[in-house]
Amino acid sequence: MKNILLLGCALIFTFMARGAENNPFALGADISWTIEQEAQGVVNHDSEGNPMENTALMKQFGLNAIRLRVWVNSETGFNTPQHVLEMARRASELGMDIMIDFHYSDNWADPGHNNIPKEWASLRVIDVKGKLADHTRTTLQLLKDNGINVKWVQVGNETTNGMMWPMARIPDHMETYVELSNAGYDAVKEVYPEAIVITHLDDGYNRFLYEYVFNAMKRLGGKFDAIGMSVYPFWSKRDQTTKEAVTDIIDNINVLAKEFNCQVIIVETGATVWMPEQGYDFLSRLITAAKNDTNGMCTGVFYWEPTGTYTPLNDSYGLGAFDSFKPTKIMDAFKEAAEK
Repeated sequence: MKNILLLGCALIFTFMARGAENNPFALGADISWTIEQEAQGVVNHDSEGNPMENTALMKQFGLNAIRLRVWVNSETGFNTPQHVLEMARRASELGMDIMIDFHYSDNWADPGHNNIPKEWASLRVIDVKGKLADHTRTTLQLLKDNGINVKWVQVGNETTNGMMWPMARIPDHMETYVELSNAGYDAVKEVYPEAIVITHLDDGYNRFLYEYVFNAMKRLGGKFDAIGMSVYPFWSKRDQTTKEAVTDIIDNINVLAKEFNCQVIIVETGATVWMPEQGYDFLSRLITAAKNDTNGMCTGVFYWEPTGTYTPLNDSYGLGAFDSFKPTKIMDAFKEAAEK
């Protein structure tokens, strides 16, 4: 019996790996800042200094996918469903795949900020489930009604410490976290049955964290199709120039993919923009290893906000890939990967 079970698991794992290989490896970027940049008059340029729209710039560098965040009742006026639709149209017209990242907040959601939308704050869990499902469903239906195909959907952004604090904070309210995650999962499948639903955590180097959250998800009946990772040597206090900056991530991906029988996708990464040679080397090694050393179970690498331009006068984001509104060598890692 033991041998039969082992053979069955091996066949499942092989089938999943082959299924992943049938789809192109995602070379992507989150460029959700684009409309806000445009409103501020920011214009980015290609390597020759020609002004270009951000989505077209990503396509020029060989990227085949775009990730877009959406807030509930945006406090800034950006990252709204209508803005997501506009950006999704641009990407779709260029033949790029689309990932939608639901933050389930009125502003940034991450391990340090994950506040429940103000209009939902006084509601009971059962009512928040309905609101979350409606927001997910109506946002995706808006895209579908406009001819947009969505390949991936994140139910929550970097939900390392749960979502919509304090209601679904981890570890205090793990059951509620799973319950709300499932409400999002089911809403996604109502609109896009074939979409890959991602549960996303930060610090992809931290195996204990991933096993803790996803074992709890399994124990409590949590639904997910893929594990999403953030991989930042900088935030994880790793040296991006060392071999371990990549090998430790790949080791973690391989263990998690096998343990939870699902694909893993690096939905966020970034390198130090003022060290472009080292950043290029890190990203190139990461993409190559993710494609070639995970038995097909890592299905993509997304850079977070490459056009979040660093300039001597505007240190707005130090882990982008553009300097003075032009691409650095970091972006060449994508172009070279696309040409292989």
